[in-house]
Order: sequence, then structure tokens, then C-alpha cells
Amino acid sequence: MMETVKLIALILVCALLIVLIVLAFKLDGTITRINLLLDDVNAKVKTLDRVFELVDTVNDKISILGDSIIGIVSGGIKRIFKDKKNKNKYKFEEEDEDE
Repeated sequence: MMETVKLIALILVCALLIVLIVLAFKLDGTITRINLLLDDVNAKVKTLDRVFELVDTVNDKISILGDSIIGIVSGGIKRIFKDKKNKNKYKFEEEDEDE
């Protein structure tokens, strides 16, 4: 009876070992496919990084251009109002001298 139990236990252990070996091979194949997938994803992410860097650079250049245009326009407007203010000031001074 004891020998039968030992034989059954040995057969079960061998079967379990075979199942574990098969699962290990399947797991190795799955890990290989996952690594290939991750390599592909990393390549695509690097491409997207380059695109985002390009967009960021273009955005910076447009911002600098916009700031300079705004500076030129606001300087021109200040100059126009400053000239009008100075002309009005001279007119008031001339009127005061006439009186």
C-alpha cells in the first residue's frame, strides 16, 4: 500500500515537473513577444518625442516673432500718442504766451 502511494506521488511529481517545464517554455515565448512589442513602442515614442520637440521649437520661434511684432506695434502706438501729447503741450504753451 505504501509503495503504491509512493509510486502515485512520484508520477504526480513527474507530471507536475513536465507541466512546469512546458509552462516555462511558453512563458519564454511570451516574454520574447512582449520584448519585441516594447521595442516597437519605444521606437514610436522616440519618433513622437522628435515631433513634439519640433512643435515646441516652432512654438518658441512663433512666440518670439509675436513678441517682437507686438513690441514694434506698441512702440509705434506710444510714439504716435507721445507726439500728439507733445503737440498739445506746445499748443497750450503758445496759447499761454499769447495771453
